[in-house]
Amino acid sequence: MKNKKNPFLFWLWLAVIILSIVGLVRHFHIKNFQTVAPGVLYTSGQPRGMDYTRLLYKYHIAAFVNLRNPDEHRERNWYNEEITWMKSNGVKYIELPIEKDAPDEGFPESQDCQKFLEIMSQSSNLPVLIHDSSGKKRVAYLAAVWMLKSGGFTLQQTIDKVRQIKESPLTDQETEFLQSVAK
Repeated sequence: MKNKKNPFLFWLWLAVIILSIVGLVRHFHIKNFQTVAPGVLYTSGQPRGMDYTRLLYKYHIAAFVNLRNPDEHRERNWYNEEITWMKSNGVKYIELPIEKDAPDEGFPESQDCQKFLEIMSQSSNLPVLIHDSSGKKRVAYLAAVWMLKSGGFTLQQTIDKVRQIKESPLTDQETEFLQSVAK
């Protein structure tokens, strides 16, 4: 009589291995993390769990700028986790809410741009991480404002970085916004 291996056990072990790998990748992956300028400005989606510690120790983030509105603060208790972690680790926490689904595509208003440029001008805040829920549109626009106003980036470099952060081509309205900032 042949000793047949149980195919069920094979598939069970394979499923366990795959789930373990997915869990590890997810555990060590910060949602939509992008480097705008090394040691100066980074963007991401909402950090969670160990993301905060990795951001502090790997990138030495000195200030987190949260672009989410107060009505976004209560989902999944991320807000309390973030505030508690910031206080416990002596990291600056700055709220700069920008409307997510505004008719103007979520572009930052001039006072928000000015406040962010002030934050970026203070060396004690650097490096800065700006984040919102997804780490795409709002963070891309605010990063673009800094890129264009800091003098270290051309309009084309900024457009390329915004495309990379958003993971999609720019609309005509977005291109016009960036051109108006560059003036």
